Amino acid sequence: MFSAPLKPVCQTESLPYDSRMSNHLSRRGALQSAAAVTAGTFFAAVESNIAEAKESAGLKNNIRHSACKWCYKKVTLEDFCVSAKKIGLESVELLNPEDFPTLKKHGLHCAMVSFPGGKTPAGVKVGGIGKAFNRVEHHDTLVGIYEPLIKASAAAGFTNVICFSGNREGLDDADGIKNCAKGLKRLMPIAEKHKVTLTMELLNSKVNHKDYQCDHTEWGVELCKAIGSEHFKLLYDIYHMQIMEGDVIDTIKRHHKYFSHYHTGGVPGRNEIDESQELYYPAICKAIVATGYKGFIGQEFIPARKDWQASLDQGVKICDV
Repeated sequence: MFSAPLKPVCQTESLPYDSRMSNHLSRRGALQSAAAVTAGTFFAAVESNIAEAKESAGLKNNIRHSACKWCYKKVTLEDFCVSAKKIGLESVELLNPEDFPTLKKHGLHCAMVSFPGGKTPAGVKVGGIGKAFNRVEHHDTLVGIYEPLIKASAAAGFTNVICFSGNREGLDDADGIKNCAKGLKRLMPIAEKHKVTLTMELLNSKVNHKDYQCDHTEWGVELCKAIGSEHFKLLYDIYHMQIMEGDVIDTIKRHHKYFSHYHTGGVPGRNEIDESQELYYPAICKAIVATGYKGFIGQEFIPARKDWQASLDQGVKICDV
């Protein structure tokens, strides 16, 4: 879903996440960029821009709109931010600390910060979808690479950082919850101190991410209960969960307190969220608003049409209930 991952002091490498990763980023460079963007000055710039952008786009202000940059690989972040503001977006997400100054320049949030990547002492690449918190042997490295990312995100005023379970690889679901909880609990004190929420994404293991463990809402909810902190929640990806389990609106009604973020996407195909696919997003977004949710909804579809700005603008307006 994004650009380059944060690289910590320990040996690290960038990790692929779909086609969402680009350049490497050193820990020093990330932290220097974040330090230059204080939360106070950032939000002063944001607040002076958002109201004007929303009014210009004719949005209703019931939903805070975001979009995932990885879906627009051929567009520079600078150009994407310019278009995002015209459409009325408040956020461009799944980015890293090196991107924060560009967001500040355009008065935009990052509703969900990307993940860090690293290598364990045994040389295993961890942090991405396939190798993450469901293996105890990954925990020391994961804690070491997430701590600086949490601090950098908080310094920039961003409060959600993504994380993953990892693939099952024969691990049963009960042990997966136990292992994830053990590792993530080590990060809760620093997340709570800096008011950052670690957010595990629900992904389908049927089409896109074979063997991924956090592939059902109930599994993710049980993990939230096991961790027992308001600073660990789930990213309810509507596209992924429609594929895995359906029953989207009822799931949102029952479990919304465990969701810190939402993503869109057309089913099937992960393209535009209009009448070309099976989900009816106006009803879904009304259900989200009815829960009292005050966060962002991130557009995460891959435009099938050449005019990506028109597709993104259409997606935002469909969800602007």
